Amino acid sequence: MYSLVPGPTSVSPAVLNVFVENFASTDIEDDFWDEYEALQKALQNILQTSNEVVIMSGEGMVVLWGAMKSVIKPGDHVVSVVNGLYGEGFAQIAQGLGATVERVEFPWDQAVDNNKVIETIQRVQPRLVTMVHCETPTGCLNELTDIGSVTTDYGGLFLVDFVSSAGGVKLNVDMEKIDLGLLGSQKVIGAPPALAFASVSDRAWNIIENVKYSGYDAFLPFRAMGRGKLLPYTHNWHAIAATLVACNELLEEGLDSVQTRHTAVRDVCLQAGKDIGLKVFHVDCPSPTVSAFYIPEGLTWDDFNGALRSRGVIVGGSYGNVEGKLFRIGHMGRQASLDMVKEAMTIIAEIISELKLSQSKE
Repeated sequence: MYSLVPGPTSVSPAVLNVFVENFASTDIEDDFWDEYEALQKALQNILQTSNEVVIMSGEGMVVLWGAMKSVIKPGDHVVSVVNGLYGEGFAQIAQGLGATVERVEFPWDQAVDNNKVIETIQRVQPRLVTMVHCETPTGCLNELTDIGSVTTDYGGLFLVDFVSSAGGVKLNVDMEKIDLGLLGSQKVIGAPPALAFASVSDRAWNIIENVKYSGYDAFLPFRAMGRGKLLPYTHNWHAIAATLVACNELLEEGLDSVQTRHTAVRDVCLQAGKDIGLKVFHVDCPSPTVSAFYIPEGLTWDDFNGALRSRGVIVGGSYGNVEGKLFRIGHMGRQASLDMVKEAMTIIAEIISELKLSQSKE
């Protein structure tokens, strides 16, 4: 089986083994806090930040919603950078919360023009700027350069979704001046989809304390969270322990080595696709963690996907404007394997030839 969906990714036996253990109450055991704090430190190392890291129970979307609701009040001005499904999603969330939203839009098959974003920030002077580092549905990696600095200069917060890039791509939260950095456990980190994380700057905490949003996904109860303080809910100790194992596996390999591995596998995947006549969706800004190709002309996603699954190759489809048009190879985490991707691409080439031959006989 070649599981190459762009998340949830495959997990190591050591991570899986954590779930056969019994854990006591998170409210009363020091051992829980040992692992909670160790996971915070591991995530700070992966993200290259000294900012506090919030660890929430739930899939990655919980911090996307929680971050927005924790810092936005009705009437706030928000600039949303949009060149894909999740960029548009942030704009819609902000509008739903009563914010005045200015979209800086680009075609889904093009990278963001940071100069245009910066010009908009200077003109609007927003409370919040939202941006997606890697648009998973299209495989685009956007550059973050200078946007955080300009946002800070104009008094706003910079929110970045790096759910499918963090760990597999060079990223320094503090250097990029990211106030709210969002990710989940189920992508490059290689743990089950049970936790969501946010790095939160002091500037962001000040806004959070002013907004005072309360709810399951609220950030405020996690302010200076630690021993002696009650969690807002019974936390998922199994997931924290398992994700700590996964993070330590990445850190033991070394972040530079992990990122080099992801880039090398991306390059092999793209070249293999081109060699068999596949068209890459993002030519100029392909992500090291996920590659998107057009479904071969004359084939439907359902037929193509069914044929791949019959040979043990599991890939992702796509969503939004590109639903039914693209398929995606998730070479992130343990799936960033040269052997796995080479073998899977060989099978994909065979499947395409077989399907086209079958069509020619009809």
